[in-house]
Amino acid sequence: MDRHPITQEGYDKLREEIRYLENEKMPEIAQAIADARAEGDLKENTEYHAQREAQGMTQAKINQLKSKLANCYIADKSNMPKGVVTFGAIVTVKDLNDGLEEKYEFVGPGEEDYTGEVMKILTSSPLAVGLLNKKVGDQVEVDVPSGTLRLEIIKIND
Repeated sequence: MDRHPITQEGYDKLREEIRYLENEKMPEIAQAIADARAEGDLKENTEYHAQREAQGMTQAKINQLKSKLANCYIADKSNMPKGVVTFGAIVTVKDLNDGLEEKYEFVGPGEEDYTGEVMKILTSSPLAVGLLNKKVGDQVEVDVPSGTLRLEIIKIND
């Protein structure tokens, strides 16, 4: 599996979430299971079964976050090449079909955010893969799940 770049801040955020889940959330759930178990018959004890399910889901989330971290390396944006689309760059593109402009920042796992003015998208996404290593003025066609995008790179903020 390919390793993906991540900022130190993104790495620290994922580590903190794992720490919280392992050291705070899981013990809370374990106590709730013990409390529910103390109430007697487990067959019809919905609280017990709900807490066991919560425990399984929390453990799955911990495993998922650890897997993300295992497949990442901390990248320093200041060491990235200038003038081309790379990890950490903010890129303004124009859709050649409708003329609309959008801004994207290429980020690592756990850092994505699709709600801001500048959408933070994963470097492993189809759009990012299609734009990586391109320069201002380059026109690209990117296959995405909804079809093919025809884009021109207008600006790159390193």
